[in-house]
Amino acid sequence: MRGRTPFKPRQEEPYKVNNRIRAKEVRVVGDFVEGGNAVLPLDEAIKIAQANELDLVEISPNAEPPVCKVIDYAKFKYEQKKKQKEIKANASKTVLKEIRFGPNTDDHDFNFKLKHAINFLKEGAKVKAYVHFVGRSIVFKERGEMLLLKFAQALEEYGIVEQMPKMEGKRMHIFIAAKPGKK
Repeated sequence: MRGRTPFKPRQEEPYKVNNRIRAKEVRVVGDFVEGGNAVLPLDEAIKIAQANELDLVEISPNAEPPVCKVIDYAKFKYEQKKKQKEIKANASKTVLKEIRFGPNTDDHDFNFKLKHAINFLKEGAKVKAYVHFVGRSIVFKERGEMLLLKFAQALEEYGIVEQMPKMEGKRMHIFIAAKPGKK
């Protein structure tokens, strides 16, 4: 099988079109039927679509009888793809910002990093604050935990604690998410 591309199964069409529709009767909606919708035999509905040089597309297959629309299928698929892209683009992407502390961080550094965290949360990002223990400073785990809890308490107005301080290796971290509507 050298030099050949692997077989890709053809992607199944999401909608049934024209002769692929299996129902005997369909409800046709749109501008091409009187009153905006009518229940017609399948072959008559297909004739209406062909007379207008369009396709009969099954929009709601679970309805009784199935709902179909006389439209240009290629244009319909393009519009659907466009909508999906738009939905994907508008979906909010979560940004994670990290703030690093040492177990012996003094008040000035703490306040400086707190201001940054407040700005991150106002922008809608998540904050991962962690205390990195280097060498023998690992014996001060309580200091690290106290520091992270003090940090979370100071950010109470801007964010919600997603995960309490947790030790992983030489780091103790806490996750804080922005409060909804606090931008």
